[in-house]
Amino acid sequence: MKRFIEGKDRKQVTLLPECLDDFVAEANPVRIIEAFVEGLDLESLGFDGAMP
Repeated sequence: MKRFIEGKDRKQVTLLPECLDDFVAEANPVRIIEAFVEGLDLESLGFDGAMP
C-alpha cells in the first residue's frame, strides 16, 4: 500500500466530550504505546510512505 493513512487526532475538538483525548485515562497503557510508536523513525526502519 503506497498511500499514507492518517488516524484521528485525539486532541481534536469535538462536540461531546470536549476532545477525543478525554476518552483515554491518564494511566491507560495506550499512552505508553503511543509514545513508543511516535518515537520510532519509520523511514529509517524501511517503511515507505511514513511521511505524508
